[in-house]
Amino acid sequence: MALQSPFFNKREPDAYNQRHTSPNAAAAAGSSPAAAAAPASTAATTATAANSAPVQEGESKLTVGPNIKLKGVEITDCDTLVVEGSVEATMDSRVIQISERGSFKGSAEIDIAEIRGAFDGNLTVRQKLVIYSTGKVTGRVRYGKLVVEEGGQLSGEIDFGTAAPARTVSGTRPGLQVHTAAA
Repeated sequence: MALQSPFFNKREPDAYNQRHTSPNAAAAAGSSPAAAAAPASTAATTATAANSAPVQEGESKLTVGPNIKLKGVEITDCDTLVVEGSVEATMDSRVIQISERGSFKGSAEIDIAEIRGAFDGNLTVRQKLVIYSTGKVTGRVRYGKLVVEEGGQLSGEIDFGTAAPARTVSGTRPGLQVHTAAA
């Protein structure tokens, strides 16, 4: 007779339901208002976080949690990257969201970037770059549309448009003409 591992047993339905009841069900069951308010506030926070990251059915989302360091990778086929920890990578994605404590270092080509933390490196945003009041973006930045809240920081080489800038003759810049006087 073989022994079964306790790790692979099915969950008891009652144990699961007790931990995952809705706030309304807890209130209806006669629990105290304070006990019902705590899950409601947690649910509201979760709902707010879910609304800020619209991920549709079938889309891929990678979340690098707090205190996680992801280093030396290439991220591909990721629709949404949420950075709450630290990432050093190269990526091409649809959306990147960097939380207040999150940081990204490397190169990224993105459709939409929402920066609340730190980004350092080469950033190309094809559609919209939003830098919130706690956000700091440094390096080479190209963007389609730019929104910077009061307090947000943007420094480095900044270009409008996502196409690579045209090469110029050494010593000149677009919009500037250098004339030398003949003796």
